[in-house]
Amino acid sequence: MIKQSQTYETAPVGLENQPDFLNRVIEVESERTPCALLTLLQDVERRLGREREVPNGPRSVDLDLLLFHDWIQRTYTLSLPHPRMHERRFVLIPLVEIAPDLRCPRLQRTYREVLADIDSSGQEVELYRG
Repeated sequence: MIKQSQTYETAPVGLENQPDFLNRVIEVESERTPCALLTLLQDVERRLGREREVPNGPRSVDLDLLLFHDWIQRTYTLSLPHPRMHERRFVLIPLVEIAPDLRCPRLQRTYREVLADIDSSGQEVELYRG
């Protein structure tokens, strides 16, 4: 692990009748390909008891591969950068915390600039104090 953000608590998006989520962004170094790294993340989820019963439903753990260098990739199993991360404060706030000047390869703007453009009345994101 190279860097990690603090943990943030957010209300669910989509299916709202479920507990709040805890979100953190972690930067890692890996020699794996993006697909191999995603497979590893999904294996960790399975070992931690993740079951995919309801789309966007409650889950014990959710590990997403947000970025891989400045790659732009879209396959059936993997999209880089993560396709909705630029819309989600609960992703952008911890990302900007650890990499404020990182540029979105699709938008050609920093994620800090992207975050500044999101309406703050949307998703409540609070530092987790649990």
